[in-house]
Amino acid sequence: MSSTNFPDSTEPTQPVLSVSALNTTVARMLERNFPLLWVSGEISNFTRAASGHWYFTLKDEGAQVRAVMFRGRAQYAGFIPKEGDRVEVRALVTLYAPRGDYQLNVEAVRRAGLGNLYEAFLQLKEKLTREGLFDPARKRPLPAFARTIGIVTSLQAAALRDVLTALRRRAPHIQVVIYPAPVQGEGAAEKIAAAVRQASARAECDVLLVCRGGGSIEDLWSFNDEGVARAIVACAMPVIAGVGHETDFTLADFAADLRAPTPTAAAELAATARADWLATLESHADDLTRTLRRHLADCAQNLDWLSHRLTSPAAMIRHERLKLQGWQTRLAHATRMPVARARHALAQAGIRLSARLPQTAGLRRQLQEEARRLDNGMASVQAQRRLALASLAAQLELLNPQRTLERGYAMVTDARGNIVRAPAQVHPRENITLRLAQGVVDIGVASVQPGLE
Repeated sequence: MSSTNFPDSTEPTQPVLSVSALNTTVARMLERNFPLLWVSGEISNFTRAASGHWYFTLKDEGAQVRAVMFRGRAQYAGFIPKEGDRVEVRALVTLYAPRGDYQLNVEAVRRAGLGNLYEAFLQLKEKLTREGLFDPARKRPLPAFARTIGIVTSLQAAALRDVLTALRRRAPHIQVVIYPAPVQGEGAAEKIAAAVRQASARAECDVLLVCRGGGSIEDLWSFNDEGVARAIVACAMPVIAGVGHETDFTLADFAADLRAPTPTAAAELAATARADWLATLESHADDLTRTLRRHLADCAQNLDWLSHRLTSPAAMIRHERLKLQGWQTRLAHATRMPVARARHALAQAGIRLSARLPQTAGLRRQLQEEARRLDNGMASVQAQRRLALASLAAQLELLNPQRTLERGYAMVTDARGNIVRAPAQVHPRENITLRLAQGVVDIGVASVQPGLE
């Protein structure tokens, strides 16, 4: 009786993986342990699928490995490899799970030997960046109206034909000055720099184009020269670099005031199309015409408004005369009415006064009679008073001391002017005065004798 061996049920059960899970786990381990790296080898079995993906084998003397480069990466490669080409690929090590084959997922590809050139490019770029040659603040704006454009390129270059065709199509009025220089090969960099310096010294163009068509990094290496970069920076006019295709970058691109993806694009950036300028001028002309017409319409309307407000001098005088006559009428009316009212009031007051005045005619006659009687009475009284006065004057004349003196009498006064009536008033050795009718006599008193009884 045969026996069958079964695992001991007491041992722990190991997990069982499917092939898909195993390949997925291995793929993750490969991707985790092998980051992006550069691998060098020879191209074989190259296939370009209809989808745009590249499939090839990378090999050397001792081994080979499958590789795939998807279309999104392949379109930026810059060239299409062929059988036998030695290349360097930047790839991620992974596993293609359906077949269980490990492969390289290529991100970038370059021709073998270009790694050293790229390292030199990066080192020189870093050096010039530190010196400020690539500083954006140093970049100069392009002139708005370029009359002359200079071109530094090879006379045999297809880029020159593209640039001239673009300029002839877009701006045939612009003059073109060509500064010929080889764009690749030995000594090309020195000649490109010399052409740029020559254009700067002659200063006969408004903007300078430095351009050439696409190619490998070796073909474009002349534009990675330090002398070319420094000549572009020192150029007297703005420089546009149009070197290679859109994915190609050189030191000339960084040194230039503006980078164009292609030579044709450089021509388009340097010169605005004449049709665009004409369209812009036509648009400005239309705007100016509309503005001028609107301004004229506004002025005409304003003139009409002012003309309605403006009157002739004769009409203005007539208007002012009518106003003056109106004011005169109002003034006359205003003055006549108070005078008429005052006269009417005065007449009424006169009537009332006449009604209230007493009858004075009889009183006046009476007053005249009384005045006449008064005059007569006063005349009679005055006559009587004159007679009495004459009588008193006669009496007074009789009692006048002068008349007594004229009859031989004298009036005696002492020294003090007192009238002496008795001897007792006179003392011996005093003077007395005798007032006579014809004068005065001073007499000294020798003795006084009292009057005899």
